[in-house]
Amino acid sequence: MKLQSLREQALEANLEVVRRGLVLYTFGNASGIDRAEGIVAIKPSGLPYETMKPADMVLVDLNGEVVEGALRPSSDLATHLELYRAFPQIGGVVHTHSRAATSWAQARREIPCLGTTHADYFHGPVPITEALSEEEIEQGYELNTGRVITRLFAKLDPMHTPGVLVAGHAPFCWGATPAEAAHIAVVLEEIAAMALNALAINPDAESLSRHLHDKHFFRKHGPKATYGQK
Repeated sequence: MKLQSLREQALEANLEVVRRGLVLYTFGNASGIDRAEGIVAIKPSGLPYETMKPADMVLVDLNGEVVEGALRPSSDLATHLELYRAFPQIGGVVHTHSRAATSWAQARREIPCLGTTHADYFHGPVPITEALSEEEIEQGYELNTGRVITRLFAKLDPMHTPGVLVAGHAPFCWGATPAEAAHIAVVLEEIAAMALNALAINPDAESLSRHLHDKHFFRKHGPKATYGQK
């Protein structure tokens, strides 16, 4: 069986978002990529999480051709592949329909940075895509979902903004590894819920100052980061 470690990492990312309450039934999927091999391991479509094993992860190339696996890959495969092709820095992608983040996506609103928890992970608001056109929905919906994300990121650093809300749909997150992508998905759900609560308490709540936002983001990210152990 090829790429056992990649299969295990992809499975663990899928199971992590279930453990954290971000997934109901079979809503959502996670994947990982081996850049040297050009191979992606992704959750099979519609398979219950509680029965999944590393061997169930479907291996595909960056063109979407199945390399190994007897099951059908996730229906969101084309979106994952478009993100891997566009963002060479990333090694994992996670898609959920978690309640708070999906609520922002359905409201077609970006999530403003109202506090330092958000600033620790996203260097700016969590962005929202434009809506797909009827033609984009009818012809290559999943691929065009990836493309509407990558168009939005033409002027954004995907490592400084490691997630996005797809308008009317739900969030996609990514990271250097599948585990990191799952971590970001969990954090995104938390900051989405915090923002909803903050705006319910004070509808006029203002975004964090740029100075404080930068302070929190760059103490965890970049060459001068001071957070954690070296």
